[in-house]
Amino acid sequence: MKYAAIEFLTTKELAELLRIKERRVYDLAASGEVPCSRATGKLLFPRKAIDQWLVENGSGFSALRRKERPGVVVGSHDPLLDWALRESSSGLACLFDSSADGLGRFKEGEALVSGLHLYDPKFKQWNVPIVMEELDFRRAVLVEWAWRERGFVVAKGNPKDIKNWADLKGATIAGRQKGAGTTVLFEQLATQEGLDLAKLKFTQAQRSEMDGVLAVAEGKADMAFGLACFAKQYNLDFVPVIKERFDLLVCRKGWFDGPFQALMEFTNEAAFKERASELGGYDVSDQWLVRYNGE
Repeated sequence: MKYAAIEFLTTKELAELLRIKERRVYDLAASGEVPCSRATGKLLFPRKAIDQWLVENGSGFSALRRKERPGVVVGSHDPLLDWALRESSSGLACLFDSSADGLGRFKEGEALVSGLHLYDPKFKQWNVPIVMEELDFRRAVLVEWAWRERGFVVAKGNPKDIKNWADLKGATIAGRQKGAGTTVLFEQLATQEGLDLAKLKFTQAQRSEMDGVLAVAEGKADMAFGLACFAKQYNLDFVPVIKERFDLLVCRKGWFDGPFQALMEFTNEAAFKERASELGGYDVSDQWLVRYNGE
């Protein structure tokens, strides 16, 4: 639909023009970031003022970002990514907490990159469905970082004989925080296997993958739903359960900047391949494969 001859745009029309969701238009209007009128009792957007606003901002999407994205990588923690950020001298900082936290920070323009490992059982896909649902602007790309092996990390010798989901009854499980991709996946699979989550025994929330595995190593938990690489690092036993895809959600503009390019170039070096093999439980053969393109 063409809006050039329309004096005032409705919320829906402006959303279509900017290619964003209507709820984002309401947010922009409420914060005063976009010119609007409430004279009629409902939101209307003067077309001439909107045109000027677009010119001043360079594009409708620059106002959505509101500020330059800092060179920070957020989201779920990945030990190979953490190591590569340092070794590549990319200059990118990191603030790892959870997939949900990272996605929220990315949406608010607080990060250049976010790590995700969220599975959608309805679509049987990793990360793509939630990115398409949550992002209300399109200048982002989702690329594969690695496939990781996840399973039951248990003490050496597996003294509790934990080999399948049914064996978790009565065991103390190293729990993770709400919003962590590990928590989401564990709850999905446990429910699928017929377990009552309310009857399982969890420790207090462990804030990282490493913390969960350390709880097992220190005897505070019988099992952590963790990564094979951490089981290997702490000389613990590992029962494989699933291979998960860890992706990076990247700001398209930042993709071409020096820091992110330095990270990408480093992953082509032999040292990176050797580290991935040394850690164990990684498959980086399709690294940088585009899984979702917002343009």
